[in-house]
Amino acid sequence: MSYDSGNSHMDENHRTGEPPGGAAGGQPDGHLHGARSPEDSVPAYRTVRVAALDDPLVAMADAEAWTARERYPQLLSAGAPSFGVLREREQGGWELLDSCSGQTPQDARDSMGSQFRRRAQEAEEAGDQDGYDACMRAAERMEWEKLDELTVLGERYRVVRAEAFIRSGPEGPEPPRISDPDLPKPGRGHGRPCPTTGFVLDPARPTGMSEGVLKVDLLSLVRPAGAGPRAIREDSVRATRTHPGGVLLPATFMTAEQVKGRWRPDSHTGAATPQHARDSLTFTLRVMIPWEEELDAEGRAPYNAAADRFDAVPSDDLEVAGRHFRIVRVERLVRFGPDGPEGPRPSDPDPQQPVMVQDRQLRAQGLVSDDEDDAPVVLDEHTQRLADLFHEEEARLRVLRDREQERTEERGSARGEPRPDPAG
Repeated sequence: MSYDSGNSHMDENHRTGEPPGGAAGGQPDGHLHGARSPEDSVPAYRTVRVAALDDPLVAMADAEAWTARERYPQLLSAGAPSFGVLREREQGGWELLDSCSGQTPQDARDSMGSQFRRRAQEAEEAGDQDGYDACMRAAERMEWEKLDELTVLGERYRVVRAEAFIRSGPEGPEPPRISDPDLPKPGRGHGRPCPTTGFVLDPARPTGMSEGVLKVDLLSLVRPAGAGPRAIREDSVRATRTHPGGVLLPATFMTAEQVKGRWRPDSHTGAATPQHARDSLTFTLRVMIPWEEELDAEGRAPYNAAADRFDAVPSDDLEVAGRHFRIVRVERLVRFGPDGPEGPRPSDPDPQQPVMVQDRQLRAQGLVSDDEDDAPVVLDEHTQRLADLFHEEEARLRVLRDREQERTEERGSARGEPRPDPAG
């Protein structure tokens, strides 16, 4: 899927050219607000509040974001939306309970069911039988029903929809910024705690100038006529009326590939750090491309060599075998209305059924039976090759981790620190 260039509209009223803290700190068309006055009767979810940034690191990130507006002026769709689970907070706002990286609404519903089972376990450990029963009932309902909202123990849970965008310019899509948190070690990109888990979505919270203007820009975007099915455009236009406010989630990252002069997403948008996206790209080079293209050892060699170089000197662009890949920064927006954040739209693909419904359907078709539950899975030749490549990559990473552990222990011994006991 290529980026939707028709979705690149920006409201020129909000492109003043002034840096954060300059003339743009006013109130263009009444949507950007500073301190709230008694006369301000606009609902909180419809405002974008801008405040001075006291934290130097946050202020630097806001200034870098303003520079990105000039270098990458287009706002483009980054493909399909993602879905996650929110819990409404008594003190205001909604808390994200996962990474909001589900590719379908059912992914988020399954995550919600897992949240209820976790809460049930906590209630059981605390001796709260009523709480355990309530959470287990909710978890079991999620296994049978397509529920996008449920109230459990007085708290409201909801499946939330996040739309993904990227900035682009003459140089192509925007790569990660200097201010984006990252982890430097290849193979460990997934180790940083997910920045969205525990993130509070509250449209009334103030933001920096750059984030405020970006939010206004994204809220004005709608699917252009003729760009895809009519139902998707109608839902896009409807959302500007039903959910006119919004909150930006922490940025995520993805891989894109340049194909015939156009950049297309080459992975899901849910990598929490640039290094996580780089690790996904090296996995693609070492495993997925050789499998999909049925490459022999000679054909795999340039991809393995490129992955090794990418691990040795991490960067945001990689060229191999005539192909150009880039690590791309992704902005995600959750729309808000009077009743809170937007859930799945009718036009969002939702092909999966809850897990127990799937199980019942497979049993009815004779594809699953109790007698076969423990039977070994026999892979065809093509799938077995994927498994072999995957296990080869696992073994490579295991060797690297063992070597790193040995070096750490040697440095500790040199400082006189005791070696850890393998037996615990």
